[in-house]
Amino acid sequence: MKNLRLLIAAVCLCALGLLPVTASAAETEIVLWHSYRAEEKTALEKVVAEYNKANAGKTKVTTLAVPYDAFADKITATVPRGKGPDLFIFAQDRLGGWIEAGNTIEPIDFYLDDALKKRFIPTTMQAMTYRGTAYGLPLNYKVIALIYNKKLVPTPPKTSGELVTMAKKLTDKKSGRFGLAYSYGDFYFHAALMNGFGGGVFDAKFNPTLNSPENLKSIDQLLKWIDKDGILPAEPSSALITSLFNDGKAAMVFSGPWFLGEIAKGIDYGIAPLPTLDEAGGKPMRPWMTVEGVFVTAPSKNKEAAFDVAKFLTSASSAKVLALEGRQSPATNEVYTDAQVSKDPQLKAFRDQVEVAVPMPNVPEMTMVWSPATSAMNGILKKTSKPKEALDKAQQQVAKDVAGLRKK
Repeated sequence: MKNLRLLIAAVCLCALGLLPVTASAAETEIVLWHSYRAEEKTALEKVVAEYNKANAGKTKVTTLAVPYDAFADKITATVPRGKGPDLFIFAQDRLGGWIEAGNTIEPIDFYLDDALKKRFIPTTMQAMTYRGTAYGLPLNYKVIALIYNKKLVPTPPKTSGELVTMAKKLTDKKSGRFGLAYSYGDFYFHAALMNGFGGGVFDAKFNPTLNSPENLKSIDQLLKWIDKDGILPAEPSSALITSLFNDGKAAMVFSGPWFLGEIAKGIDYGIAPLPTLDEAGGKPMRPWMTVEGVFVTAPSKNKEAAFDVAKFLTSASSAKVLALEGRQSPATNEVYTDAQVSKDPQLKAFRDQVEVAVPMPNVPEMTMVWSPATSAMNGILKKTSKPKEALDKAQQQVAKDVAGLRKK
């Protein structure tokens, strides 16, 4: 009884501020999930350690690396039930689905002011916005660009005409040499041509537009490169593209930052923006951009603290660590004025490319596009379907699936 009275007295004194509260009792724990590995993981953990040091006794961030292949399903299964993290890092392509499912991602408009919005490259903030509401802070982006062997291509082509002229000179099919190699059968990679011609997969109301005249023109352009110009290898897999480039048998490649880690050490390579399209009036090729955002989970009991962590992760000082040590492309604008970052050729090239990139649609309807679009590309490239017929069929399938989704 005596001990109980002492305990009650101590609690009252703490409440009145007459006794100190220990740091551990006052410290808020924020759990952050991500899927980074290697240098990306090390850089993120360094930034988190800096936050923890600056906020010792107040907030402590604990990170968990989740395998990428299982990440999206893990978020879907755990977060709505309140079993997930306070924060997680993921690309915007699943954003709409999670929002529509409910109780997964917290809207953050309440926390945003103009200064914070202006921190980011505008299109990356656009990628974090769903139906007019912001749901995350953009952290990094990934986009494809032109990667070239400097020994074979001293100066990268700026237009599609220059590209074809240069690639023809560097192509010798008999010896397995090609001026250009990329995964053109993959709809993600083809989007750079599709968007460049002014096409796309949806209209302003997110109704499918796969068989638009602009999309058909992009297919015709690809077939010209394959059949008439003969500058591309047949059915190029990721492994084949890497092998060709490392063996000096592919002079140029369209790919993203993930490809850089596969390049053999002895190859002197450069990165440049994708060429403009003479066939589209000089408009640039416009690849899709995926943006990794920092999202506060809806069930989190510490939303304000979690958002404070998100702000820190996307600050210029954090972005510098992620850029120089993690070899990522931050969405934070200010970091590109840093002396070290601005002179880094890799970071500069992807920053230049993102100026004309298109955020990949983040609506649930996007999941309906991949399979029909892939089937259409396969049929066109294998000559089992004519381009218009293949796109018409894909359009019908996506329209049907989207209608079914909206009924639910």
